[in-house]
Amino acid sequence: MSHDPLHQSHAPEYIAEFLGTAALVFFGLSAVVFNFSKDLPMSHWIPDPGTRRLLTGLCFAGTGSLVAISPLGRLSGGHINPAVSLAFWLSGKMRLDDFLSYVVAQMLGGIMGAALLVGVWHGYAEGVHNGMSVPGNGWSPGCAFIFEAALTGLMVLMIFIFVSSRRLMRWTPLMNWFLIAGMVWLEAPISGTSLNPARSIGPALMTGEWGDQWIYVVAPLLGAMTGLFIFTAATPEGRRVLTGKLFSVPHYRTVFKQAAVRPGLAPVLGEAHGCAAAPATPKNLRSDVLPVA
Repeated sequence: MSHDPLHQSHAPEYIAEFLGTAALVFFGLSAVVFNFSKDLPMSHWIPDPGTRRLLTGLCFAGTGSLVAISPLGRLSGGHINPAVSLAFWLSGKMRLDDFLSYVVAQMLGGIMGAALLVGVWHGYAEGVHNGMSVPGNGWSPGCAFIFEAALTGLMVLMIFIFVSSRRLMRWTPLMNWFLIAGMVWLEAPISGTSLNPARSIGPALMTGEWGDQWIYVVAPLLGAMTGLFIFTAATPEGRRVLTGKLFSVPHYRTVFKQAAVRPGLAPVLGEAHGCAAAPATPKNLRSDVLPVA
């Protein structure tokens, strides 16, 4: 059998998550700066803040979807969000060491993206508090927490519905683009629509303000667990997550476990479902999606 570097190191996947998260935070928050800084012309060109929120949502969510279908996302899965990785780990698709490494890479990527934002936009970024996630005017931290948890749960639920269907899974990035753009458009005035601890920690670190940042760490993680619970409870017996990637391409290697149902085979479940651990994906396997028998 030919040597496979994946047998020794998953570092390329971790680096891909780092770079993908940095890109999400930098380009996504650059859209926030461009659309909402009072010193830039967009606020004069498009006076309506709702329209600018929609444009921001399309740019921010579009960046995440582009990362998912890029070589970076095809390699790592394009999670670029600790809440998404948490859900895949709890579903049995990830090993614990990979999950923890993904989270570290994502958080560092978020910090790097925020540092680039401040370095490129300078005072324009300061005008929007470096893209910090904060509860909206007139909304309490409790309300922001509920909305962040609920929307993250909906996002994770929709991702799992799509990646558990052979017909739908290739469309996961497109679905995520429209879903999150709509959330930003409608909900950003309430909580900021972070849905992602890595997206929030970086700007908070650059700004040095931590007052309500616990919301944007705890709520998305709780929401991810809730979304996974609803998916597990509501989906028919035998339907399982087919891939740990938001855009799975067969010829890219994978760090994820196989967890699918084929005719004549019992479902492969992870420890999160109270069963024996799912077998590790063979090191020379180029996809975590089982082929149709």
